[in-house]
Amino acid sequence: MEQFMSKMLVSDLIPIIVVMALGYLAGKANGFKSEDARILNKLVLDFALPAALFVSIVRADRSMLVENATLSIISLVGLVFLFMLSYFTIQWFFRRTKPEAAVCALIAGSPTIGFLGYAVLDPLYGTGVETGLVIAIVAIVVNAVTIPIGLYLLNAGGGGADGAPKGSALLSAMKEPVVWVPILAVALVVIGIRVPDEFSPTFELLAKANSSVAVFAAGLTLSAYAIELDWEVAYNTFFKLVLMPGVFLVAGWAGGLDEQILQMLVLSVALPPAFSGIIISSRFQVYTRTGTSSLAVSVLGFIVAAPTWVYLARLLGS
Repeated sequence: MEQFMSKMLVSDLIPIIVVMALGYLAGKANGFKSEDARILNKLVLDFALPAALFVSIVRADRSMLVENATLSIISLVGLVFLFMLSYFTIQWFFRRTKPEAAVCALIAGSPTIGFLGYAVLDPLYGTGVETGLVIAIVAIVVNAVTIPIGLYLLNAGGGGADGAPKGSALLSAMKEPVVWVPILAVALVVIGIRVPDEFSPTFELLAKANSSVAVFAAGLTLSAYAIELDWEVAYNTFFKLVLMPGVFLVAGWAGGLDEQILQMLVLSVALPPAFSGIIISSRFQVYTRTGTSSLAVSVLGFIVAAPTWVYLARLLGS
């Protein structure tokens, strides 16, 4: 466990904090302007992130989903339920608008599985089929289901780029590359069409810009605001690091998942908020201050949450 925590800190969390801090300092020093952050986020949201999602999803295959139906069902039902729970509770408790609630759900109700999934799980569980299986299934649900739902709710609430009315909200969401690209990737997996390995370097080269630019842009966005430490940020952090993994721990145990699969699933959903939510927040200028503060606090909180949930999953699984 100590080796795992050391690896996670050095390889995953410290780079995130450093790059985010560089973006923050660059903004404070006026090295970048606020409109520059929007340009960077457009690059990520329209090109780099869709490429990263496509690459991560097409690595799965149809047999994975069929043979592990219990894991797939728990992931789908659990992530969609918690996503919608975040969407409604942030409106009830903190009087947020529907567009703000949609972006909050994309942040507090979604783990950054595409960026940190392999980096966090591989050192602890190895690079076996099970690790890729859990990451692939969670990534498919987050990227091909909850992101389209979030963008639909954002547009339906009048928070999209064009303030789209409800009648065209679904169409507006489907036009976004971050929505139709992962859906296309899932369709290829379900049909059984394998993307030739020769195409991977092309997508991966573009995908490599996703994480670094997204984290830098998050820091740049944060520089325009004071970091908030209020009840709403605390609630989002609790939701992401405590409630989500807790629900999946109980659901996975009740569903009879293998002990190691259960541990990986719980740790996957306990990951910090998805950077895609921060990118969408900055792109449409919705929920930016609280959303970015929630990301910063959750990244730090994950240092404590990760070993705690691994321990509890091992204890319950055994």
